[in-house]
Order: sequence, then structure tokens, then C-alpha cells
Amino acid sequence: MQQSLDSIKTQTANTDSQKNQRSGGFFEPLMSDFRIIFERDPAARNWLEVIFCYPGFHALCFHRLAHWLHIRKVGFIPRLISHLGRFLTGIEIHPGAKIGKGVFIDHGMGVVIGETAIVGDYALIYQGVTLGGTGKESGKRHPTLGNNVVVGAGAKVLGNIQISDRVRIGAGSIVLRDVPPDSTVVGIPGRIISHKQSKRLSPLEHGKLPDVEAGIIRSLLSRIEKLEQQLQTMNSHQQNEEH
Repeated sequence: MQQSLDSIKTQTANTDSQKNQRSGGFFEPLMSDFRIIFERDPAARNWLEVIFCYPGFHALCFHRLAHWLHIRKVGFIPRLISHLGRFLTGIEIHPGAKIGKGVFIDHGMGVVIGETAIVGDYALIYQGVTLGGTGKESGKRHPTLGNNVVVGAGAKVLGNIQISDRVRIGAGSIVLRDVPPDSTVVGIPGRIISHKQSKRLSPLEHGKLPDVEAGIIRSLLSRIEKLEQQLQTMNSHQQNEEH
């Protein structure tokens, strides 16, 4: 039920964002994209550095112009702008993708965002991320990300799936199914390892994720030690009985 409500809220927010763009609200999202960099990147020292040296911000500038033209049914030019943005930044965003405000693409090299993808407000996307499809089907075929989602470096989110608000996706994960709010996902394929955060973490602390494989190995080692102790005890009793 909660997931459905979050899905409706995300879709409503993205619809409102698209309406704002249609009504001429072109620069407001860009200002949010600009301000969020200073909040989330300790290396951002001044506005001049951000304007000229941040490819993630450049890619969003290209995309917002291309998307603005795309929703007005302008042909060819939006794709040309998108291609130019890809050439200059290494980030490929289809003009049809819907990107919310305050999105930060950190470094960004190799990021691919497909045509029907939706990215909610204040998402944080690291380098090598793919928001892609899983086939040649028409219609909605790319993922929807809610608000305040963090996608770690190299993660792949594939298909028409819903990544709800405040989800954290670990680096290198491959996510193929819907993820409920406030969850943490890691692994190939992605597994939900936490449904609620015990405390509110900064979006930049995406490295503080549980190591599932290490936990399993520790559990197995502990079990092996107990079995060895039981076996030694049994052998000791058997030797005492023989003597």
C-alpha cells in the first residue's frame, strides 16, 4: 500500500515537473541542479569551478534544453543536442527522459539514461550507471526513480521497474525488480538487504552498506568451528571409552 502511494506521489511530482517545463519553467530546475552540487560535493569550491568543470552539470544543461524541445515535438534537434552533450561529457541522456530538480550526476562518465526513464528530485547518480531497458518492447521500458534515490557507481537498473523514494543502490549492483521505499539494494541480481534505515544517513555515505557476502562467510566459518569442536569432543569421549 505504502509503495503504491509512493509510486503515485512520484508520478504526480514528475507530471508537475513536466507541466512546469511546458509553462516555461526552464531555469528553475537548472538552479536546483547548480545549488545541490555545493551541498553534495566537498570539492566544489566556487561557482566558476562548477560552471566550467562539472560534466554532470553540463550534461543536465544539455538535457534540459533537449527535453524542452522534445516535449514541444521539435524533430532532430533534441537528439543532436543530446549527442553533442554525450560527446562533450561522456554522459548520454535521451531527450525523452524526465529528470527532476536538484539531480546530481557525480563525475558521470559512462552514465546512460534511456528514453522513458524518470528520475525523481534530488537523486544522486555516480559514474557508470545505466538506467536502461531490457528488450525491444515499446512504451514505458526504462526504470522510474523516486526522490532522494542514490545509485552507486557502475550500478545497472534495467526495465520498467519502480525504485521508490530514498532507496540506496550499492555500487556494481544490477536491479531488475521493484524496490520499496527506504530500502538498500546490493548484489547481482540486486537483493534487498534492508527495508528501513536505523538512522538517517547522508546520501554521500553510499559506501556504508552491509557486506552480505562477508556476513555469510563469517556465519559459515562460525558454523564450521562449532562442528569441529563437536567432532573433537566426540573423538575425545570415544577414546576415553576405549581406554
